[in-house]
Amino acid sequence: MGFFDGLDAEKYDRKYSDRALIKRISQYFRPQAKRLGLILFLVVLISLIYSMLPVTVSRGVDLIRADRSVGTILLIPGLVIAIGVLGWSTNWGMRRLLTRMIADILVNLASDAFQAATVHDLSFYDQISSGKVVSRITSDTQDFGQLVNLLTDVTSQFLEAAVLAILLYNIEPRLSLYLYALIPIVFLLAISFRKLARRATQQGMRAMSIVNATIKETVSGIAIAKNFRQEASIYQEFSRANRTSYRVNVRRGLVLTIVFPMLNSLGGVATGLMIYLGGISAAQGIVTAGAWFLFLQSLDRFLFPVMNLSAFWTQVQNGLSAAERVFALIDAEPGVHQIDAQPVETLQGAIDFEHVVFAYKVTEPILEDFELHIRAGETVALVGHTGAGKSSIAKLIARFYEFQGGSIRLDGRDIRTFNLRDYRRHLGIVSQVPFLFSGTVADNIRYGALNISDAEIGRMAGQIGEGEWLETLPQGLKTEVGERGVRLSMGQRQLVSLMRVLVQQPAIFVLDEATASIDPFTEWQIQRALELILAKSTSILIAHRLSTVKSADRIIVMRTGKIIEEGSHSSLLSAGGHYAELYNTYFRHQSLDYVERAREFVVSSK
Repeated sequence: MGFFDGLDAEKYDRKYSDRALIKRISQYFRPQAKRLGLILFLVVLISLIYSMLPVTVSRGVDLIRADRSVGTILLIPGLVIAIGVLGWSTNWGMRRLLTRMIADILVNLASDAFQAATVHDLSFYDQISSGKVVSRITSDTQDFGQLVNLLTDVTSQFLEAAVLAILLYNIEPRLSLYLYALIPIVFLLAISFRKLARRATQQGMRAMSIVNATIKETVSGIAIAKNFRQEASIYQEFSRANRTSYRVNVRRGLVLTIVFPMLNSLGGVATGLMIYLGGISAAQGIVTAGAWFLFLQSLDRFLFPVMNLSAFWTQVQNGLSAAERVFALIDAEPGVHQIDAQPVETLQGAIDFEHVVFAYKVTEPILEDFELHIRAGETVALVGHTGAGKSSIAKLIARFYEFQGGSIRLDGRDIRTFNLRDYRRHLGIVSQVPFLFSGTVADNIRYGALNISDAEIGRMAGQIGEGEWLETLPQGLKTEVGERGVRLSMGQRQLVSLMRVLVQQPAIFVLDEATASIDPFTEWQIQRALELILAKSTSILIAHRLSTVKSADRIIVMRTGKIIEEGSHSSLLSAGGHYAELYNTYFRHQSLDYVERAREFVVSSK
């Protein structure tokens, strides 16, 4: 793997100017205006308090030279302690407010990023790893929070430096001018460092997102990895990503520290200059010893925010890069475009594809000038080899992807004019690999109908094979399914997925039927659940089982994105075309296998 492999910007990334970023960031501060105002007041107060410390000490030196009484000697440390306590307590109050403000801002930012991630269509996730999206919502928002904290410190230090600059000039203008002459040099160094810092921090974040994505994918597929004895292989994959992140972050650290030796040298020159010039001035009586001591004491406090501007700038760029990545996720252009948001109260379920053109990639067309008309309440089975376009039809109906030409109409209305949230309430979709969320069986069944009670779920579940499938679950509807449903068999997962659709009572039902081998009893139960759904909806079945194909009102046979045959099971067999070929090479053997498994099931039951 090359040093920067995988570190390019994501397809949806965009460049924001610093001005645009600051304007966008300010939107999250507006609700915190009162709290922010109080924080800024406390920051100014803290700066004034701490800037008084070297002034108090220097004046104390002159005072002690004139009056060496015990009271005068004790007065100076007493004032220093009082300033320290006042500064600490004010700083503590400011930090409390700042912590709450940052927490509120991060909650809102992460919420916006997560909401954007859920709104993006499936074409977005075809190109972007979900682990990288997670990294933006979690790690990058936290980096942005550190930026807010840092800016408060920087503001406080610069205010303190400004107060000291005014005091120093009033005390001794000549020495102050020597000090001020160093500021432009430091600023020029920091500004020239800006672009390099932004690029280095962005690469570091991308490297970390690759590590996060690798971890997520590995943990999700750990069962498969163990089954194929690939533990060493997935460790090597993680190790490669981790080493890349390590090298990029080491390089970032080296790049970001180039300027420090120059700044340290500049600080040494400034200190030497103040000692020499101040010492001569004090010896000649031009300035008092206290004033000279004030300059030496104030040197670090005055130069610290300026000398460390590069370090601050590095961390500021890190926070701005994080904000840029989060805003890019929020602002990513949707692949699916609705031209209106009309409410959808009811649907009859008539579906019309008219001259539809669709491709996942421009160079690989899936559907070209495609025509399909499904009547309301009709059950249509789509059959054909892999790549024929069957799943693409289902995804277009669900508006998971955008078609590039033609039109799709529902009950005579353009599908692009619907309010998507309203529209999808009328859809029931069961994917080929049923996905269940952690929780109970009942939680998963009511996922799309939150108000339905356990009693109603139990009543509807009882309509499927007299509810016997529930008896196979250790705790019935309260059985925990585990992550992705791993505690249930494939057949049980399919039944829960079908129940999830059944309680929703959709107008349009889409089934991408699984090909997993299950026992005849479970298959019979699944068929009963299907019959309950098919009786009340327009149904599109991407069929892999003969029993499902034969239950359809019409069978659509597809090849390379085109309809080559359609009709009933018997009429298509009689025609002796592609469907007959599919039947004889696949469905017929499947049917014989099912009969054999049914016979074995009956024997074992006895």
